[in-house]
Amino acid sequence: MNYHFSDTINSFESSAVREILKLTQGRSIISLAGGLPNEQYFPHEAVRDAFARVFERGSKSVLQYGLTEGYTPLRESLTKHLARKGIKAGIENMLLTTGSQQAIDLLTRIYIDPGDVILVEKPTYLAAIQVFQSYKAKLVSVDCDENGMNLEDLERKIKQHRPKMIYVIPTFANPTGKAWSLERRQGTLNLCKSNSVLILEDDPYGELRFNDTETFPSIYSLDDGPNGGAVVYTSTFSKIVAPALRTGWVVGDKNVILHMTRAKQAADLHSSTMDQQALHELFQQFDLYSHIDLIRTQYESRMREMVRLLQAKNWEGVRWNEPKGGMFIWVEMPQGIDTQELFKLAVEEGVAFVPGISFFADEPQRNSMRLNFTHTDSEEMVLAFDRLERALQRMKTAAH
Repeated sequence: MNYHFSDTINSFESSAVREILKLTQGRSIISLAGGLPNEQYFPHEAVRDAFARVFERGSKSVLQYGLTEGYTPLRESLTKHLARKGIKAGIENMLLTTGSQQAIDLLTRIYIDPGDVILVEKPTYLAAIQVFQSYKAKLVSVDCDENGMNLEDLERKIKQHRPKMIYVIPTFANPTGKAWSLERRQGTLNLCKSNSVLILEDDPYGELRFNDTETFPSIYSLDDGPNGGAVVYTSTFSKIVAPALRTGWVVGDKNVILHMTRAKQAADLHSSTMDQQALHELFQQFDLYSHIDLIRTQYESRMREMVRLLQAKNWEGVRWNEPKGGMFIWVEMPQGIDTQELFKLAVEEGVAFVPGISFFADEPQRNSMRLNFTHTDSEEMVLAFDRLERALQRMKTAAH
């Protein structure tokens, strides 16, 4: 058979993280690469019991097709959950999706034409880059610092490129772990509203906050309201319950959500209503917020362990951020060290990370890497850094 694939497949490059995960399967490689929650803290019994209640309370219809918009009681529970974060949205402003990844895809599908410009952070989430490129969008990076997008650069690039949309992860970003200041959040909203640029706010990590005294309001919550608003907000249960349930949500203007719902009907009819019913049971019968507090405490401990190791190694010219939440530490090696080349040596030594080049839509920073601290226990983390140090020494020796 002579297959005639569409031009679209040229935009589907393999995800660096997915390929690294395959590489580490079944081998004695310690992975600091994947953005994996720690299985040790999955609410296994609570999820099992929630599914049992779904079958005990329901008729055979629990296995039937469901609404494209999602299971209504779960959407009602989510409106209360979002209200705790200052986000006002009714069920008519909400669509349940197969993870927040689908929300990114659906919004791009209904809003972006080939050649449209999307502004992104420098660096940004690599799977979002893949989605945008698959729809033939033109991606332009905006300069960022520890407080978020540079507003002067953002304004300049809005005027220069006339973007249709901006994609941001302002709270404990992937890959950098940074949290935007309130000034940058409000400034970005003001610039985008005044120039009719839609904001896609991705917030998978917002619940993983390490300091209760500091709050990070979503950009969506700073807007005037759901209808006619400039922000579409998406999040997921993957980081606070379990990724396998593949349930996320998106809220925004009714008209935007309507078009996304129609696009979802064409894509998969609806996401798993059985999983959604079990999640609703969790809201009713499980202390989800105590569970989130447990995750936050454990992840903060692991983050601090990784920071201590970075400090103890004291590698010359190496810089990193100390995140206020989330799952990642962004590390910058000295200029001249290509982390893609370092990665090859690291795997030989038995440790993996994600080279930073994967997270740039343009002008990649080749001396950077993303390290995940949530999935690796303390003893393994120490061993991982010893292996990484050996790889770094081999690279420096080869350079001389």
